[in-house]
Amino acid sequence: MKGLYAIVDTKLLAARGTDPVAYARALLEVRPAAIQVRAKDVSAREILAILRALGPMCRQLGVPLVANDRADLAALAGCEAVHIGQDDLPYELVHRIAPQLSVGISTHTLAQLEKALLVRPRYVAFGPVFATVNKANADPVVGVDGDGGLREASGLARAAGVPLVAVGGITLDRISDLLPYADACAVIGDLHPPGAGLAEVTERARAFQKALGVPSRVIERETRP
Repeated sequence: MKGLYAIVDTKLLAARGTDPVAYARALLEVRPAAIQVRAKDVSAREILAILRALGPMCRQLGVPLVANDRADLAALAGCEAVHIGQDDLPYELVHRIAPQLSVGISTHTLAQLEKALLVRPRYVAFGPVFATVNKANADPVVGVDGDGGLREASGLARAAGVPLVAVGGITLDRISDLLPYADACAVIGDLHPPGAGLAEVTERARAFQKALGVPSRVIERETRP
C-alpha cells in the first residue's frame, strides 16, 4: 500500500453538498492506494448502497474498497477490506465471520500498534498524527518525532512488514514531514476544501499522490479510460 488512502466521509460530504459516489469517482481518477467509505451518520441500507455502487468501479481499477467498522456490510457488498477501530469487533472475530476480507486496524499508541501487528493485518493505521476535527472524541495527538510518535510506529510496522497508514489532520503541506515514516496517508477534509468542485478534488488527489511518491507517469497511465 503506497500513496493516498482516500476517505469518503458521508458527514463531510453532506456538509459540502457532494454525492458520495460522484466524489469517489473523482478520487478514482488518480487510482489511490485505497478508498474507505466512512459513514457514521447514515443507515446500514444507505451504506450498503454506496458500497455496492463503488465496488465495480474500484475492482475495475484495482483499488481496494474498504468499509469502515461494518464487516457485515463489507462482506455483503463484496468489499476487499474492512477497517476496524479499537472499540469495534476484534480482528479474530472479523476474520472468523468474514475470512474473505482483508482487515486494517486503527491504533493510537505503540502498545496498541504492537498488539495489532501480531495478527499481521493488511495494514495498520496510526494517529492522530495531528489534531483533527473529523472525528468526535479523538484520541490524543501522537505527533511525528516525539516519544510514541509516528517515527517510532514506523520502525515497528516496518520491522513486522506491515504497511503503516498515517491518520489525523493530514494536509498536503504536511506530507513532507510524514513521507519518511508512512507508507500511505489517510485524508478526509483536505481532499475537499469548502467550495471545491469535483475537478478540483481530482487535482488535489493527484497532488497528494505526487507528494507521496507515486510517479506521475503511473497515475496518468492508470487513469486513462
